[in-house]
Amino acid sequence: MTAGRNGSEAPPTAGPRDLFDASNDAVAVIAARGTVVGWTSGAQALLGYAAQEIVGHSGARLLALAGDPLRLAGIVERCREGMGWSGLIPLRHRDGHRIEADLRVSASFRIGEDECFLVSAREQLPQWTMGQSVLDGFLTRSPVGMAVMDPQLRYLWLNDTLERFGGVPREQRLGRRLSELLPGLQAETLEGLMRKVMVTGIPVTDYEYEGWSWADPHRQHAYSASFFPLVDAVGAVTGVCYMVLDITERWHARRLLLMVNEAGSSVGRTLDVMRTAQELADFAVPRFADFVVVDLLEPVLSTQGHGAWLSDAGPATARPVMRRAGMSSVRDGCPEALARIGERVDFIPPPHDLNLLVEGDPIFTPVLDPADPLWASEEPVRAARMREYGLHSMIAVPMRARNTVLGLASFMRSLNPVPFHPDDVLLARELVARAALCVDNARRYSREHTAAVTLQRSLLPHVLTGGTAMEVASSYLPANATGGVGGDWFDVIPLSGARVGLVVGDVVGHGIAAAATMGRLRTAVQTLADMEMPPDELLAHLDDLVLRLSEEEPDGEAAHQTATSFLGATCLYAVYDPVTRRCAMARAGHPPPVVVTPDGQVSFPELPAGPPLGLGGVAFEATEIELAEDSLLGLYTDGLVEGTDRDMGVGMARLGQLLSRPGLDIDTLCRTAAQQLVAKPQPDDIALLLARTHGLGADRVASWEVPLDPAAVADLRTRATRQVTQWGCPELAMTTELIVSELVTNAIRYGSPPVRVRLIRDSRLTCEVADGSSTAPRLRHARSMDEGGRGLFLVAQLAHRWGARYAADGKIIWAEQELPPPY
Repeated sequence: MTAGRNGSEAPPTAGPRDLFDASNDAVAVIAARGTVVGWTSGAQALLGYAAQEIVGHSGARLLALAGDPLRLAGIVERCREGMGWSGLIPLRHRDGHRIEADLRVSASFRIGEDECFLVSAREQLPQWTMGQSVLDGFLTRSPVGMAVMDPQLRYLWLNDTLERFGGVPREQRLGRRLSELLPGLQAETLEGLMRKVMVTGIPVTDYEYEGWSWADPHRQHAYSASFFPLVDAVGAVTGVCYMVLDITERWHARRLLLMVNEAGSSVGRTLDVMRTAQELADFAVPRFADFVVVDLLEPVLSTQGHGAWLSDAGPATARPVMRRAGMSSVRDGCPEALARIGERVDFIPPPHDLNLLVEGDPIFTPVLDPADPLWASEEPVRAARMREYGLHSMIAVPMRARNTVLGLASFMRSLNPVPFHPDDVLLARELVARAALCVDNARRYSREHTAAVTLQRSLLPHVLTGGTAMEVASSYLPANATGGVGGDWFDVIPLSGARVGLVVGDVVGHGIAAAATMGRLRTAVQTLADMEMPPDELLAHLDDLVLRLSEEEPDGEAAHQTATSFLGATCLYAVYDPVTRRCAMARAGHPPPVVVTPDGQVSFPELPAGPPLGLGGVAFEATEIELAEDSLLGLYTDGLVEGTDRDMGVGMARLGQLLSRPGLDIDTLCRTAAQQLVAKPQPDDIALLLARTHGLGADRVASWEVPLDPAAVADLRTRATRQVTQWGCPELAMTTELIVSELVTNAIRYGSPPVRVRLIRDSRLTCEVADGSSTAPRLRHARSMDEGGRGLFLVAQLAHRWGARYAADGKIIWAEQELPPPY
């Protein structure tokens, strides 16, 4: 401890820095005999002596007190023991004035023959003491309100700031409680906190609250209060002191940020324009306004065209139509509104015109006066509603996003007596800006989504027909998350010889990319099917196509920006022949079909699975089954049978049970099966294609074996003519005779045995000539002098369609003719 002002010693209690830190001190070296042997510039600065004036002389003249030999001997003894000494010693400046110094003496050390001591001194500056006037000024003029309450929470003292906060004079406060003076300031809560502080002795700091005061009765203020107990000398609590700070501006700024953040999670949760507008209205009532309407320009609600005004289109000349998109009120049913949701409106606050929407600046009307001539003349009905429901303050904010005008949002107060404040305009602007961006996103999404749905619908077949070979029905449901755009597809393709091709496919993924890929694959299947390929060959060619599409896709970021990027696919293709009632099918990583016999037996034919399209390197295999008359054949995508449990076996069993119900037509079966199997919410696209098969009886098919003799052609012409006439189609007898003649002649001349002729009367009249050769026929354009080469040319001219298909034992040349009415 240091010595007191009386110079009494005390042992040092600190570390070495207490004794030897002379970086800023006056330092001197004094020999044991009292002579100064060393002097620093710091010492000169403190005491005014230059080194030449003091070195070699006695240091006694530096002291401002009389010599004390006993005390000096005690100090020397301590220092010789290595303990050092410190204390307050008055020193004499060269000019004679006294300096109170904190003196430190080090342990003794030797310089040559002399015993020496290092002495450092630092002037002790006077401590500042607070005068009563300063204290009074601090308490009364501080920006922090202060008060002292007695144990009964009555005012004993308060400063000027607190008096100004509350608006109640000091003389009216003293001796009374807060709850008696300011009931609108959460007085009971504040008094409860003060009682708690008095009981526990634990201070409460930074308690924030809102309230009204007489100082500003038209505006709510926010405050931060701290409470701490007042304790007497024996530790008893004698009262409580509290301090209050007006934090209204900070409170409003924080409220602004909080509401804007809340709006981010409450407004724009869907990509629906009307719902977004309603979410804005619901969010603002009642936390910000008592009545809110959101009116959007009519083009914004349309999915056609650009959908809004561009703000740089110049001043508005025509009055566009707006529609009420959202509204909310603290009163049930929004009785303040003149228009309901969806109705046309043209409200622009007077005296403004449509340039208000283009310019985009909010309109702040703190006091709405229904008696204002502008309101009375331009909006008389609205003025009457303002008067009836007490609408007294308004903020109207144009909705704009991405340089596009969208509409107008109007906020009004009625039950809340506080008019809007200029700070509220900033909040309204921020809320509307967020909502406008969401509305614009929804508007753009709706337009793009409509285009995507239109594309997807155009890629699916509009009318399905299986001719007389089968009845068909279909159901397609896109996943919930895709909004109507998926990658599943199906098709029914008429083939020659009354046969029908059935296809179901599933492109991995959703959205417009999957839909575009689906369209490319469906077109490819139609083209390959028209080439009369069997199912396994068709899938092989389709697999090659997918490989080429995958190789053409860009790499890296560009791949994500390509709407038609290939995503992978599965497919099942089947060909049904009503003459033989046999169905050939093959699949590429797709679920097997379901077959329900006329007596209700359900089976899933075991087809080789095959790899998904696009893998390459693995062959596809076809399987042929026979279907009884009136059998039900179902092709579907995996989304139909996976369900919520992701167990396809269970889903397939349920599908079979639903399709085996008796007494239902095929359309009802298809619709109800899809509805009952689809999970909620639906995670994947689904497609279901049902076909009820029919056979062509012997009365609709005629066939003959043909010997390899040109003379047999005449007999075949006669038989064909007779058969067509028996079928009631004498109008086609001549053309059939010519077609049979040309096709049989070519088969005898260029083909190989066996040669067969078959006539089929279905929705068209088909003539087929089969032979054992695989040589493809070629349509030639014979010159005028050529004796041959006109056979297929004549067939092409006489027939509605003609073509060739290959079988395991050769080829078949066929030609179709349209049947005359009533067929």
